[in-house]
Amino acid sequence: MQVFSNLVLVLQLISALVMIVLVLVQHGKGADMGASFGSGASGSLFGATGSANFLSRSTAVCATVFFCCTLGLAYISNSQSGTVAADSVLDRAAPAAVAASGAAAIPGAAPTVPSPVAPAASVPN
Repeated sequence: MQVFSNLVLVLQLISALVMIVLVLVQHGKGADMGASFGSGASGSLFGATGSANFLSRSTAVCATVFFCCTLGLAYISNSQSGTVAADSVLDRAAPAAVAASGAAAIPGAAPTVPSPVAPAASVPN
């Protein structure tokens, strides 16, 4: 299972890097492809609308792969922990904190707060 987890993690990292590159390569709505290469020509590298379709579709595919890898890693990490996910982390940490403070772990009981000690009054001689 560890090998599969590592494989999904590597696939997620690769898809994230490819998605970053694809987003940076795309040009804005008003920009020409020729302007990004330093030319004044209005022609684009992939044709009139080919670059927008190719880059946007490949970005969508990379985003889908990234999202599926993220869900897969979450499922793998939850199944490896072996604990029931019905309670939250705070519910599991609360009894340990109460037991560490020395108070009895009674569900629903209010925590006891020690009363402040009044300083001894000084008696004039």
